[in-house]
Amino acid sequence: MIVLIVVASFLLASISIIQFKTEAKEYHQERLERKENAVKEHINYVLATTTYPLKTQNLDLIFKDKIHELAQIHKIEINIYSLDGKLLKSSKESFAVDKIAPPIPEYILKLVRSSIEKRFVDIKTIDGVKNRSSYSLIKDEKFKPLGILNLPYLEDDGYYDNELNTFLIRLSQVYSFMLIVAFALAYFLSTYITKSLKTISERLEETNLDQKNEKIVLEANSKEVNFLIRAYNGMVDKLETSAIKLAQSEREEAWREMAKQVAHEIKNPLTPMRLTVQSFQRKFDPAAPDVKQKMNDYSETLIQQIDTMTAVASAFSNFASMPAQQNETLNVVEVVELALDIFNEDYISFEKEEEEIISKMDRTQLIRVITNLVKNATQAIPESQFQKSIVVSVKRRNNDVEIAVKDNGIGIQKQDIGRIFEPKFTTKTSGMGLGLGIIKNIIENYKGTITFESTYGKGTTFTVSLPITNS
Repeated sequence: MIVLIVVASFLLASISIIQFKTEAKEYHQERLERKENAVKEHINYVLATTTYPLKTQNLDLIFKDKIHELAQIHKIEINIYSLDGKLLKSSKESFAVDKIAPPIPEYILKLVRSSIEKRFVDIKTIDGVKNRSSYSLIKDEKFKPLGILNLPYLEDDGYYDNELNTFLIRLSQVYSFMLIVAFALAYFLSTYITKSLKTISERLEETNLDQKNEKIVLEANSKEVNFLIRAYNGMVDKLETSAIKLAQSEREEAWREMAKQVAHEIKNPLTPMRLTVQSFQRKFDPAAPDVKQKMNDYSETLIQQIDTMTAVASAFSNFASMPAQQNETLNVVEVVELALDIFNEDYISFEKEEEEIISKMDRTQLIRVITNLVKNATQAIPESQFQKSIVVSVKRRNNDVEIAVKDNGIGIQKQDIGRIFEPKFTTKTSGMGLGLGIIKNIIENYKGTITFESTYGKGTTFTVSLPITNS
């Protein structure tokens, strides 16, 4: 309590000193601005009524007699300088002006020219007294600079200093009396409540969410302390209940998320498998000369999707987020083209700039990326749309292979662009929304990137860039 009083008195005194100084500073600043505005208005009037041409070299003649009149009216010293800082005219008496007056320092000239208001106030302390000196441009009626107006201003803080000293003396008297009272109260109160508060403090330090906390069994002499003990014991009961609920909620949430992701990842290859079987039923011709080759291609596609499901199931059983990479040397162009065979849509086309782009990566994961992007593209095109188009292209870009999937579907709305790769985010009416997020993880595991460009109502292009690795 005593410390608080001392700190409060110190803070109040400090704030008061700062307040008085701020008021004095603001007063002098505003007073100088008022005088400067008044002088400049008078100067503008003189410039508007003079018969001399408005040029810098004529300022000495224009204000030859007027400058002393202005200084007496506004009760302030006035100096007029040329644009390069040389003194042209001063309201000082001729005997008080140096024959070779010092020019305006170069740094002040730069500050005046570069400031928005074309004005600068230089503040210096000489023998403990602050001296303000404002510098501002003098302009003609076409806002062309003619010279620089200088108004020296001496601050007189005598009134504020006297008020501050009086206030601090009264403040010290009040707080001295309060300190004496506080010492007396602290002596009696410290022995009265210290014991109970120490016990409560020790228990509070030991309280933790992940352990069983003991209640305080204590009857204090103060009603307030007893209320604090009861509040602590109630908090312990609520904390224990909350810990149990939190642990249960975390377990349930973890299982829900795991179940959703497992279901999505196992369901994802089923669509390509179903499309493959349908395509096989529709296109199979026992009399075709290349029937064995087609059988091998369809079988290989089904086996790859089954391998994907097996890899996903194994990965989730080990709490891994993605199947482990089984890298092999392959022709990316050929694998991408093969992955498109499972789709029956005749509006899906494939473009390639070269026949071979050899790289080392996981065949299953590459097929998974292509099938997911193409599947999303087909779902982005409304059934009622007359002209449908999906173009899958593969090209080499320096040391990267670039795979693009372009559709003319409905596109992505602006408010959804930043959330496309978020887990559980989807713009479709079905699905878990995990596909693009997992694809992004696959690509980033290969140090690649996936980006997209979309115009709502016109379509979307997803671009996958993967580094070409031969070793």
